[in-house]
Amino acid sequence: MSQNTYELKAEARERVGKGSSRELRRNGLIPAVIYGDKQAPLSITLSTNEVTKRIHAGGFMTTIATIVLDGKKIQVLPKDYQLDPVRDFTMHVDFLRVSAKTEVNVEVPVHFENEDKSAIKQGGVLNIVRHTVELHCPADQIPEFLTVDLSGAKVGDSLHISAVKLPKGVRPVITDRDFTIATIVAPAAGVEEEAAEETPASE
Repeated sequence: MSQNTYELKAEARERVGKGSSRELRRNGLIPAVIYGDKQAPLSITLSTNEVTKRIHAGGFMTTIATIVLDGKKIQVLPKDYQLDPVRDFTMHVDFLRVSAKTEVNVEVPVHFENEDKSAIKQGGVLNIVRHTVELHCPADQIPEFLTVDLSGAKVGDSLHISAVKLPKGVRPVITDRDFTIATIVAPAAGVEEEAAEETPASE
């Protein structure tokens, strides 16, 4: 399951546009939008510090939040956020309004366990193909992460999505193939492949 929900206090945003957004940011606020669930979009403002703290805490995109607006509580899931490329602060957030019946597509990080019980302990290298997996699931059933058990994995093995135990009601968005999440390779093989690519062909 995803991390515990949290609350963010918001105010309605009367004006929109670049000029208004710049003024908000100067005052320590972030413009944001709540949309979805067949309701009209809501333009709001949030505390820059509070949102930034949540982003840096991890799990921001997979954790349901409660927006408190004019005394009403709205359950949402962050769908996107924009960072200033130079100063690295949050500029805007998009939230999807969710209910008990809402199903979403969301990128969930992959964690690996029991490396010491695999060929990695003998020098094998874990080659991660997918650091995240896109899942389709109920909004209140988003896993915090997926766990791949490396116990017994040997050099040359490929670890596929079928080997991952998914919670009830959760499935990968890609369903037409058993895609690879990671492989175990010999360190020498990787070096030899890179050397072969760099060596020019003889004429």
